[in-house]
Amino acid sequence: MEESELEIFRSKFVRGSSVTKQHAWRNQHSEKRCSSSISSISLDRMPSEILVKILSYLDAVTLVCIGCVSRRFYHLADDNLIWVRKYAAAFRSKRSRWKATSVEETATSLSLLSVWDKEDGYWKKEYITKQISSVKAALTNSLSPVKRRTSLPSKTKESLRISGLGWTIILREASGKEHIMQHSNLSVNDNSVTVFWHDKNWPHVDTLSTLDLYGATPIFMEQYKGPNTSCPRWLSLIEKYDLSNLRKSAMIGCDRHVRVFCVNPGLLVGLWQENGGLAFVMANIHSHGLFERSIMGSDTIPYTLPPDTTFVDNYPDSMTFYGDKGFQLHIDIHGSKTYFLCSTFHNLFCRRAGINNGYVKFLMINLKNNREHLPLVGKVGLEWRTDCLNGRIESCIVVDMTLLDEDKKPIWVCEFSSVLEICLPS
Repeated sequence: MEESELEIFRSKFVRGSSVTKQHAWRNQHSEKRCSSSISSISLDRMPSEILVKILSYLDAVTLVCIGCVSRRFYHLADDNLIWVRKYAAAFRSKRSRWKATSVEETATSLSLLSVWDKEDGYWKKEYITKQISSVKAALTNSLSPVKRRTSLPSKTKESLRISGLGWTIILREASGKEHIMQHSNLSVNDNSVTVFWHDKNWPHVDTLSTLDLYGATPIFMEQYKGPNTSCPRWLSLIEKYDLSNLRKSAMIGCDRHVRVFCVNPGLLVGLWQENGGLAFVMANIHSHGLFERSIMGSDTIPYTLPPDTTFVDNYPDSMTFYGDKGFQLHIDIHGSKTYFLCSTFHNLFCRRAGINNGYVKFLMINLKNNREHLPLVGKVGLEWRTDCLNGRIESCIVVDMTLLDEDKKPIWVCEFSSVLEICLPS
């Protein structure tokens, strides 16, 4: 083709003549038909060896996700040779920085031969286990800075943002059917985290038998892109709840839209006044041990914090628990987001007689001494929210309590913040 003819062809293509557009339209639709038919044929008829070769070029996140597409892809994505190479690349020893010798290369090739001795998926499990351990270590390191006043982690909000840690509930019906829900909203308080779940398509409350609360952490923290992204997560069981007799639980408050029931320990369930259906689920979890309980457990066994032995039963009756500076109790009273009171009580002590059945009695405010009474600021009430409505129950408050020893270390907290029903003056 001569240069002048080539220029004319270019100008026609750029200007988009009707002939060119029509031809392009026909080609586009014919290509779509061909590509769809080819793709359907290729997925069904492509040899497994070719698919494994293609899968070997995918990153670990995509490889885990593609294993959920079908049974065939699940087995193909478990290929040991793919995962042992990813394991070696991701967790390469820092000590081996020099160039491998021929002897080392031979040893490596022999070790690859032993890959086939393992069952399918072995190296995938090893990779994910190692990855989870590295995420746990990174999260533990991020919690080292603490607040001077309460000795609780000072970077809770930042750690949640970076790690992508969230909370999931699994609702189980009596028939065995499960409903899995990620949290809808959360607010980070000074000493706790308030988590909400709400949805337009809740299962009927009368069909539910149990609710399990889990911490849900992205396995690949470095590739976490935001709370709305779908990514592989591991679950850590925090608490199990029985919902079979929910309506017989203690109702702690209501307004014109919802009734709120408390399921121990510390779970709030809101039911609509109109039809009795589920409106929301709320949990207020104390910051002390929050990350450990949310990442260190398994999907069946919760992580248990080490017991504190400050208050034991083998002290003489005359013993006074006081120390040089006494104990401190920090109390936050809020409505899940709005604060009404933040106060610290210093120099608390108790005698041996005040310890009974694992409980310790501290006197902080004398009811008969009005000078010790503290005012609550603002409109007191428990704030709730759903997809379509929000409100405030005036008779309820949330209380976060943290007891510190004389070294200002937390020795007791209310793991799930107490929700109290109060009498307000008219």
